[in-house]
Amino acid sequence: MWKPPECTVSGGFLLLTGWFAVSCGWETTLLVLGAAALHELGHILCLRRFGAPIWRLRIGVLGAVLETGGTMSYGRELAAVLAGPLANLLAAVLLGWLGYPVSAGANAVLGAFNLLPVSPLDGGRALYLLLVWLAGPETAEWGCRCVGLSTALAAASGTVWLMWRTGGSIWLLPAAAGLLTAAWKTLRHGGTG
Repeated sequence: MWKPPECTVSGGFLLLTGWFAVSCGWETTLLVLGAAALHELGHILCLRRFGAPIWRLRIGVLGAVLETGGTMSYGRELAAVLAGPLANLLAAVLLGWLGYPVSAGANAVLGAFNLLPVSPLDGGRALYLLLVWLAGPETAEWGCRCVGLSTALAAASGTVWLMWRTGGSIWLLPAAAGLLTAAWKTLRHGGTG
């Protein structure tokens, strides 16, 4: 019988969620948390399908991390990495079709954001796996560093510009901060997801 992974939640995540709920309402908070749960469920179901053990789910301010064991082929790991965003994008289409535009939007934004080719997002890991598979680890490292840094800086700049231009939502700040942190780490340590 399958045992669910141990789950740890940071205090920062709980504070951020509470703050978000107070300023945006519990309904919006639950929609976003539901989209995030569906995202992680996509990863978990795919990993289970491939027989990979899942030890822990760590939930923090900038997202969730599944700690797994064993080794998988590049193709299977790529499928597991893309399963989360795919779950969100499929849910966005279905929820939009059923007439739930806000829920569809939450899933679409989360799925698309996670496909950005920036480590540690799913898109950054997917890019690394594809490049290793096609061209080897050295090329993958270099490619991820260039693409990840460029994408992180462009997306963070675009997020800050959007906030300034629209009188923006303070809730775009964690995304911008996360992208700038990713750009800094990529610059210092490389882009290996």
